[in-house]
Amino acid sequence: MSTHAKRERLLLADLLETVGPEAPTLCEGWNTRDLAAHVVVRERRLDAAGGVVVKQLASRLERVMAEFADKPYEELIQLLRTGPPRFSPFSLKQVDEASNVVEFYVHTEDVRRAQPGWTPRELDAVFQDALWSRLDRTAKLMGRGAPTGVVLRRPDGRTTVLNKGTPVVTVTGEPSELLMFAFGRQGVADVELDGDKDAITRLHEAKQLGI
Repeated sequence: MSTHAKRERLLLADLLETVGPEAPTLCEGWNTRDLAAHVVVRERRLDAAGGVVVKQLASRLERVMAEFADKPYEELIQLLRTGPPRFSPFSLKQVDEASNVVEFYVHTEDVRRAQPGWTPRELDAVFQDALWSRLDRTAKLMGRGAPTGVVLRRPDGRTTVLNKGTPVVTVTGEPSELLMFAFGRQGVADVELDGDKDAITRLHEAKQLGI
């Protein structure tokens, strides 16, 4: 497995193990057991994982997730920690790096930031750049439901467009925080918003951000 994906995988597994199966997360309706089942099903049951985006598979995904959620919690954590089986595309280093860095980072933060007294992680510049690269490639997909135009801006001035339109709201922050914002975690993202006040309010309350 690649460096960033492996690190985030192990961080997520360790965190889920530490907080236990009934801890809250930022994913509406999910506790940590549900989130653990989601990430394991995603890379081990491709026949069901497509239900995240394909409505016809949604009921199958729910059934398979329920089956995995019923497993002993320790088994779920071990399945996550050891990674996907050899037949899974996620076992390929290139796929792992492309698909799992953001997935595991966001879900780690979904657990961390749902706990009382959480504090921001300090991320190195190389990892911030890796997150920015992925955000830049997928921004328009994540922002297609935004109620306003949105520009994401790094502190060094680099920008990417989350959604075209007017009025425009500029969201400024580190790539890791911009990523959380773009994934619909606006309430816990450490960012600054500039623009029309009504547009900012609508953007902060939008439920359509993310994939």
